[in-house]
Amino acid sequence: MDWLREELTTLAFCWRVERTDGVAIGLTSHDRDLLVDGLVHRASPGMTPSAIRREAGLDADTSDVAGALSAAAIGEADLLAGRWDGARVALFAVDWTDAARRVALGEGTIRAVELGDDGFTAELRGPTAALDRAVVEETSPECRAELGDRRCRVPMAGRRRFVRVVGAEGPTLTVDAAEPAADAYGGGRLRWFGGANAGLEAGVARSAGATLRLRAPPAFAVEAGALVELVEGCAKSLAVCAGRFGNAVNFRGEPFLPGMDLLTRYPGA
Repeated sequence: MDWLREELTTLAFCWRVERTDGVAIGLTSHDRDLLVDGLVHRASPGMTPSAIRREAGLDADTSDVAGALSAAAIGEADLLAGRWDGARVALFAVDWTDAARRVALGEGTIRAVELGDDGFTAELRGPTAALDRAVVEETSPECRAELGDRRCRVPMAGRRRFVRVVGAEGPTLTVDAAEPAADAYGGGRLRWFGGANAGLEAGVARSAGATLRLRAPPAFAVEAGALVELVEGCAKSLAVCAGRFGNAVNFRGEPFLPGMDLLTRYPGA
């Protein structure tokens, strides 16, 4: 890194942002576009990072990146819709005369996003932020596994289907196929493959026949005929696990464990 000690440095900040849906963009504080690792980093002088501090400790590392909203890169509608939630961000300094000269400054994932009159501010959480999580799970009457994961082990191949939306009113959607079982998609997921919401996911609160009620209204207007994928859900109770899925042996909960209310019981209560 001798080039950083030169009397005249040609330094620029760069960001590589990779969304969870595979879209990747590059931004730089330089006044011209830079090609770094095959990705064109567009000149975006409005993008500025907060003070960056690198330490050897185990404290959770966070930083902020602020910038102006740009329809060509990061738009307000996409931020509000959650397209950038969880996106991986790599921040580095580069010599704009030689892109091979660069210094990694940190990386993380986008968490809290705040919008203002002048643009947006995004919080970046680094890898050590994972140390804030609980070391072991807490007991619960409901199953702590997710339907189809390595602990649940329910095969999901036949529990996904593509349907088309034929009507929408707020968080309520009507599709062109009925559910295979009562409330089959309650607690499940809906993925948009068509229309303005393409690429987004939504949680399903409950389902009945060909009607779905989402946990929140779609971010954008729903077009009739939009293609969606429905993934079955689970109520996470032992009764549903045993009755509907025949999977009680893999139930990850403690439905018969006495709760804190046991301490308040007394004769005659």
